[in-house]
Amino acid sequence: MNALVKVTDSLAAANADQEVQQYLTFMLGGEVFAIGILHIKEIIEYGQLTTVPMMPAFIRGVINLRGAVVPVVDLASRFGDKPSQVTRRSCIIILEMQVEAETQVIGVVVDAVNEVLEIAGAEIEPPPRFGTKIRTDFIAGMGKVQERFVIILNVNKVLSADELALIGQTTQLADERAA
Repeated sequence: MNALVKVTDSLAAANADQEVQQYLTFMLGGEVFAIGILHIKEIIEYGQLTTVPMMPAFIRGVINLRGAVVPVVDLASRFGDKPSQVTRRSCIIILEMQVEAETQVIGVVVDAVNEVLEIAGAEIEPPPRFGTKIRTDFIAGMGKVQERFVIILNVNKVLSADELALIGQTTQLADERAA
C-alpha cells in the first residue's frame, strides 16, 4: 500500500512539473518580472492618480476604475528602489487578490508590459537565497525562458495581508472624501 502511495505522489509531482502556466511579463527598473495571469484583471494606461496623504511611499495613490476606488502601488518603490519614472510606456496592472473571503482589487505601476508567456513547472527554479535587489520572499520562482531568467513574483507576499489592510484604509479614506 505504501508503494502505491509513493508511486501516486511521484506521478502527481511529475504532472505538476509538466503543467504549463501563463504569466504576464513586464519591465521594472530594467529587469523582467512576471505575475501569474490568474491574478490579472486588466492592464490600463497610466492616468490620473489621486494622492492620499500619510500613506507609505510605495502607495502612489488611488484611481477611479469605473466608479470603484482602486489603490495603486509603485512596485519599484515597494522593492526598496526609487519610485518609477512615468513614461509613455508606463502602465497600471490591475490585480485581483483573495484576502480572507473578500476580493481585493489593487493596481501596480510598471515601466512597461511585455507579453504573456507560458512556463512549464519544470522550467521554474526556486528563488535565489541572495543576489537579487528584492526580498527573496517576494519571489515565487525564477522562470527559465530562452536562456535567461524571469523573476516570478509571489503577489501574496509583495502585497501582504498587513499591507492590504493598510490599502483598505486608503480606499476607505478616499471613499469618505468623495462622499
